[in-house]
Amino acid sequence: MIHLINKQDCCGCNSCTQRCPRSCITMCEDEEGFLYPEVDKEVCIDCGLCEKVCPVIYQGEKRKPLVVYAVKHKDDKIRLSSSSGGAFTALAERVIDENGVVFGAKFDEDWSVVHDYTETKEGLAAFRGSKYVQSRIGNCYQKAELFLKAGRKVLFSGTPCQIAGLKRFLRKEYDYLLTVDFICHGVPSPGVWREYLKEETARQCGGKNTVLSHPDIKDQDARIESILFRDKCLGWKKFSFALTLSVPNGHGAKNSVLLSEPLDKNIFMRGFLADLYLRPSCYACPTKSFKSGSDVTIGDFWGVQYVMPEIDDDKGMSLVMINTEKGTVCFQEIEIDCYLVEYEHALRYNSSIERSVSLVKKRGSFYSETGDTLTRRVEKLTRLGYRARLRMILSCVLGKRVRGFIKIHIRGNLKL
Repeated sequence: MIHLINKQDCCGCNSCTQRCPRSCITMCEDEEGFLYPEVDKEVCIDCGLCEKVCPVIYQGEKRKPLVVYAVKHKDDKIRLSSSSGGAFTALAERVIDENGVVFGAKFDEDWSVVHDYTETKEGLAAFRGSKYVQSRIGNCYQKAELFLKAGRKVLFSGTPCQIAGLKRFLRKEYDYLLTVDFICHGVPSPGVWREYLKEETARQCGGKNTVLSHPDIKDQDARIESILFRDKCLGWKKFSFALTLSVPNGHGAKNSVLLSEPLDKNIFMRGFLADLYLRPSCYACPTKSFKSGSDVTIGDFWGVQYVMPEIDDDKGMSLVMINTEKGTVCFQEIEIDCYLVEYEHALRYNSSIERSVSLVKKRGSFYSETGDTLTRRVEKLTRLGYRARLRMILSCVLGKRVRGFIKIHIRGNLKL
């Protein structure tokens, strides 16, 4: 029987809930906005299956990738609509071409992030682009198992812990299953995401009533039309958060309002990058160093401008790490521009591959001051001191050589 003492010991993959033969485990949201399993002890038969499929209790072995590539999709439109270089779409399209099914994360009608599947290329658009919120898996493991047992090819994409949960849930290898995870910094709280949307839409609409869902609404209400966590209007490296709203103008019509903020200006992204509201398990991730068992790991190739400057055009570059022979075969079947990369070079600028984020003291303050608005809490806890601001300005404005000269000059003056 699942019995949580420390919330750090649950990654929220939902594997236990889906495997329980008596359906006596439900996922309930805590005060931080994360889902955790709760067992109905009167119905539980203590079979132990929930523990056997837990990727935190039974962790995989650390691995190294077989080969690493810098990758970009041949279609610039797909590349620009993707978070990085479009590697996921290339793999997914191949599976769809073979009458397969693709699972991924998308927004639902309330702009929460959920896992779902598609059998069409058109459906892949909803899965493209990063969504910096933990997705609800629901019963997608069960659905994937049904497709696999029917002989259908399945590409299942998700966080490393979600892939590890799927592998534990299935309890056997399937030739037709391709698992794809991504380099994960950590998953923010769905509860905080809801709080942000509520505050931001109210602010943008001047205090008017707002709704988060797509369906028909009353004329006096505003509505969210689209959300992009990684808008490339300023380029791939300087991506922006973009929110489009439909706002009533008082004359029976609606105007579109676009919020577009760089990642260092957007409140939700600032809190996320400061690690204020990640899931507790993210600070001691059980699936770092390819322990998830995935066939392919993808992500942004941060640092490509230093490792391979000749291929960097700031439109987005994927880092693709092939972890299994199955992944090798699948990758060889897709048409994509790829370049070999040394793993050590990739790891240098993408440490999240192997390292968990550190638990910050300010996280406790963030959740203890819930009487204040999200905006004020994040601004207060991410406010930079004078020296940090100076370092940031030097880093952004000055080149490497100038920064090096300044450091040497400062050291020399200190010695005097």
